[in-house]
Amino acid sequence: MLELLNPKDTRINKLQVEDRAFHDWYRFVLSFPPHLVKEYIEKLNLTSASVLLDPFCGTGTTLVEAKKNYIPSIGIEANPMAHFASMVKTKWDIDFVKLLDCSEKIFKKCLSRLEGWHAPLKCFNEDQESLVLANSINPIPLHKCFILYEEITKNPLQDIRNIQLLALATVCVYSASNLKFGPEVYVSNNKRIDAPVFEDWIDKIRIIAEDLQKLNYNGKVKSFCHLADSRNLKTVLKRNSIDAVITSPPYPNEKDYTRTTRLESTLLGFINSKKELRALKENLIRSNTRNVYIADLDDKLLGVNHRIDKISKEIERRRISLNKTSGFERQYHRVVKLYFGGMKRHLEDLKFALKPGARLAYVVGDQASYLQVLIRTGEILGEIASELGYDIVSIDLFRTRLSTVTGQYLREEVLVLEWNGG
Repeated sequence: MLELLNPKDTRINKLQVEDRAFHDWYRFVLSFPPHLVKEYIEKLNLTSASVLLDPFCGTGTTLVEAKKNYIPSIGIEANPMAHFASMVKTKWDIDFVKLLDCSEKIFKKCLSRLEGWHAPLKCFNEDQESLVLANSINPIPLHKCFILYEEITKNPLQDIRNIQLLALATVCVYSASNLKFGPEVYVSNNKRIDAPVFEDWIDKIRIIAEDLQKLNYNGKVKSFCHLADSRNLKTVLKRNSIDAVITSPPYPNEKDYTRTTRLESTLLGFINSKKELRALKENLIRSNTRNVYIADLDDKLLGVNHRIDKISKEIERRRISLNKTSGFERQYHRVVKLYFGGMKRHLEDLKFALKPGARLAYVVGDQASYLQVLIRTGEILGEIASELGYDIVSIDLFRTRLSTVTGQYLREEVLVLEWNGG
């Protein structure tokens, strides 16, 4: 889920850059915070000679922190909008003067196009409209977003164009739309009839240019994000190439992570139809019922797992006793098995890329989303990892959070593993 944040300022090595830099350009509210990545970079004793992997990198929190600390990094992300954000946020050798100059011209061009406009307002086509939440954005702000998008895409300088598009994605959601973010994305009752889209966009560009100017980056620290399925890592990673992993995979809950980026993904053309949306979902860990399909087989990888079987059966028992009969509710018990089966597939596929002695930090959280049945995510993932030959180093408490379902406090933890080539 997206939000502009203003974390506390910190001094990171020799880089005198405010923490707003790069993190604030575009990020998920529920992504783990930069300070936690920094903490585990230190705990895992990573240096400029290490290669750090984030196989669920989202919008790039791990990659940005690694780059700030001069550590080469690799990301894996299956959501094209989040992947795009990660790529842009880790591209720092940008001419900020050209960025400003080009963007000011686009800003003036957009204002000019808006004056005296009499033609029909630009809008989503029928396929695009079916992808976004109803009333996500009103006609006039959407029209302005399309004008801005058209002018940006005329820019032949790809790296600068990508920054401009990422700024548009942020403005589209936060300045122009009617979307709000709580436990799930929803449409506000207070609709924005109009919004200063162009003005907010150029302000955002100026902030980014200021960040780039302060950074004065020399371009030596490598960072790259692959658009790929984290369960098929052999297609993108080299054997014995990874020294450490710091990541936060999806939690097993009823949150459709694609919904939080649906508006900007559609505006920027990353998804254009329900067929493309399904293809996107099929490359994700099955963490919610909205990306569960009949042909899914990850649950078969678990074999006999009494703990997961017990949780699955209890969810189904409660569903029946409560007379929950919707199609989604009937899938509750299955998604739990698919989730842990997918994570097992991920951990198995990851082994070939890890160097002996590699350490892994997985930020996970207990869940009670499925009819209030408690799922100890960190403990179960630790058991699965142990079956695959990983050593459990520790399960560190990160924080507790209040469950909106049960009213109880649930643990968020960092599962620390070690791979010794077993």
